[in-house]
Amino acid sequence: MKKNTEFKRILVTGAHGFLGHHIVPELKKTFDAEFICPTRADYELLDPGAPARMLADTQPDCVVHLAAKSGGIIDNKNRPADYFFDNLAMNTAVFDASFKAGIKKFLTLMGGCSYPATASSPIGEDQMWNGLPQIESVGYSTAKKMLLIQSWAYRKQHGFNSLVLIPGNVYGEWDNFNLEQAHVIPAMIRKYVEAQDANRPTMTAFGSGKPTRDFVYAGDVAATIPWFLANYNSSEPINISAGRRISIRELAETVKRVTGFTGEIVWDASKPDGQMDKIFDVQRLHQLGLACNTTLEEGLRRTTDWFRAARATGEVRL
Repeated sequence: MKKNTEFKRILVTGAHGFLGHHIVPELKKTFDAEFICPTRADYELLDPGAPARMLADTQPDCVVHLAAKSGGIIDNKNRPADYFFDNLAMNTAVFDASFKAGIKKFLTLMGGCSYPATASSPIGEDQMWNGLPQIESVGYSTAKKMLLIQSWAYRKQHGFNSLVLIPGNVYGEWDNFNLEQAHVIPAMIRKYVEAQDANRPTMTAFGSGKPTRDFVYAGDVAATIPWFLANYNSSEPINISAGRRISIRELAETVKRVTGFTGEIVWDASKPDGQMDKIFDVQRLHQLGLACNTTLEEGLRRTTDWFRAARATGEVRL
């Protein structure tokens, strides 16, 4: 297949992070361009002037901004100011510097956690401004939400072509498996594997297991990004998720099956459940001819296999 030649140099921040590991290979399949993938050691994007200096040094005509300060609910709850300031400052600066550098197109991601805590499922993009996000992650999720305002404002005043996409609850290879920072799937996978290795009779899961969620495999999210970069020119956000409902209890049983753990799951009901039902409306995504179809069991199997291999090489964050 002939590659897209629209861009000559594509800069990807956060290319070496969780989603970056999935997205960059997909972009390289589609675009005949030079890819610039700086690390934090190259440019600390929170330093004043660093985003502008990065763009002046590298001269891209397209920016895919994936760099973020992200973590699980415990870390978000304990350090809301850090998550708010770091994400707001970095995003605002990288976005503005990209406009001033004459970038042709700017693509970035935010999280489904930015939707209001009271949003009714399936959560459509039109519910974004109906209330505050879940209090446990409100610092992070409100900071990311400002990308929508910045995209709209710069498009309206300057005609700057930027887009903000909203992946759902993403999991997959290269995720963060540190139990203080991890989201539910990497945390469960690590707990099950370690319990199996230690031949423990039980594994403790948090909450009642009753909440329902919509999980999306990172490889599926990544596969949609080249299409958006090539074809989508709007500041209207799009949900990127599977649109499938599964309870946390069902998730726990599926992870148990995939990892081969033979013990018993013990539910610690003293831990909070969080929002009881959170499923994303993916009608807009499907109308564009896109979908995230990897089954949860297959995605969990790939993630578990990667975790076991990466643990042996020290590649995984523990």
